[in-house]
Amino acid sequence: MHALTAADVQRARDLRRMKLFATGLLLLAAVVFVLARTFEDEGTWVGYVESAAEAAMVGALADWFAVTALFRYPLGIPIPHTAIIPKRKDDIGRSLGDFVQGNFLTPEVIGERLATARIAERLGNWLAQPANAERAGEAAADALGGVVEVLDDRDVQEALGSAVEKRLVRTEVAPLLGKAIDVAVEGGHHQRMMDGVMRGLVSFLDDNRTMLRDRLDQESPWWVPESIDDRVFNKIFTGVERFLADVSATPNHEVRRSIDERIRALAIKLREDPELIAKCEAMKLELLEHPDVQGWLQSLWGEVKGSLLEAADDPTSDLRRRLVHGFATAGRRLGVDAELQAKVDGWIESVVLHVAEHYRGEVAELISSTVERWDAAETGRRIELQVGRDLQFIRINGTVVGGLAGLAIHTFSELVL
Repeated sequence: MHALTAADVQRARDLRRMKLFATGLLLLAAVVFVLARTFEDEGTWVGYVESAAEAAMVGALADWFAVTALFRYPLGIPIPHTAIIPKRKDDIGRSLGDFVQGNFLTPEVIGERLATARIAERLGNWLAQPANAERAGEAAADALGGVVEVLDDRDVQEALGSAVEKRLVRTEVAPLLGKAIDVAVEGGHHQRMMDGVMRGLVSFLDDNRTMLRDRLDQESPWWVPESIDDRVFNKIFTGVERFLADVSATPNHEVRRSIDERIRALAIKLREDPELIAKCEAMKLELLEHPDVQGWLQSLWGEVKGSLLEAADDPTSDLRRRLVHGFATAGRRLGVDAELQAKVDGWIESVVLHVAEHYRGEVAELISSTVERWDAAETGRRIELQVGRDLQFIRINGTVVGGLAGLAIHTFSELVL
């Protein structure tokens, strides 16, 4: 059993006060009875007081016995049919579980309550407040981080790597390349790439002029004078440089148009040529089987997990900002959109009714099994702590009513008999 809470401590104080008050009335009745018996010759009125006090004691003792018998043996004596709650706590737990199941977890009761709760509207108005959206985003990020932490890394890694690999295997790479080429051509990106290639070629020629001249000298016949080789080399080298400069400086150059046509034709073949598509697929599968690619697939979850945990823990991360923004946006819409409210309320009602319909037996079992695990004596003390103060009024009322009954009976016997 758990430790006493502050509320339990206060209930214990109130219970002690009520017990002292009820016991005080019993003792008062006893004192009055003794005094009345001592002075019974003083007059007929003493008989009325004595009868009232005697009946009050009987009523007080009877009700003390009845109240005490609920929670423990009166005076520690194991009288039959006493200490009812400790003895029958398991039956009480089962009855309580059945009572909750049959009277609270029914579709009728839950449906009626949910129909008037306007949960979606209230949730929307709550989320529309920036502070609440921030709290919801923080809670969602913490929950996401917690889920990521408790997942088995090996299982998730295997599942994620396998899923990515299967997706890559099912996706034809050639049409994607064709589409990428179309996008590049339509945006003129290939022209900028070509400009870079031209500049690279010019730089390559300049850096390797001497090596190219030596190569010409090696390939030229021995009988050709070197001066002629120089003139031929300079002529060719200068012509190539001019040609590259001309292509680089002319956007509509014939070479550029030719390259455009070839690139567009390649894009069409990548989408429509079965042979080329098959070759690309074979290359893709060969690439996927490469150890480095397999290693990358096996490391995916570690990278994703690290990024998720870092983003979930960082209040300024894009993930946290998106969560907060998403909750705030959803809240504003949910607070004013009656149609959306009806849908959300319907979803909530369906889920709650489904859970209540299929799992209310587990709730009853949870209550009964929890009560069964409680210590019998401690259970009696706990229940007495909750309701014992009110039960002390039975003792008080028994004392008062008993006294009045004794007085009435004595009066009747004196006047009638």
